[in-house]
Amino acid sequence: MEQEASFTNQHKISAETIASRIIPVKELLQTELDLYEVSKDAETGEHYLHYAYMHRDFTNTGEPESFHYLLPIDSDDVLGMIFGEQGYAYPEFWRKSFLRNGPEGFYIWFDPSHEEQLTEDEAIAADLLNKLRAFKESGSADPDAVRRLLEELDETRKKDDK
Repeated sequence: MEQEASFTNQHKISAETIASRIIPVKELLQTELDLYEVSKDAETGEHYLHYAYMHRDFTNTGEPESFHYLLPIDSDDVLGMIFGEQGYAYPEFWRKSFLRNGPEGFYIWFDPSHEEQLTEDEAIAADLLNKLRAFKESGSADPDAVRRLLEELDETRKKDDK
């Protein structure tokens, strides 16, 4: 396998390059709007889980647009998916960086861990706001109540840091 030719070593890849190198190996699921297949880079031998879906933007022209995602997978994952022993649905099983296409005709790497972190941060913020709101609604602002609130908030922070 040529390391320098690997898509994993590139930041921005043209759609033409992807189209010329990625070949289907095994279709896993096809519906009217979705396609999942195991694909292979003909140049490097690397395998990808290819997810394609159709979307219609009715706020614009209503014309169908197709989006393509390529998740690098190792040989154990290839076999697990082909034999139906391993899940592959997007976004549930897409936890590591993958290529996705955009309107400019290029594929770029997307790291879903940033979205997971954002979701976790939003949940923590909502929890803190709820605790502060409950404290405010209790109407008790004596020093013991404030101390209990601060201890509770500190405990929450310590759990979230783990």
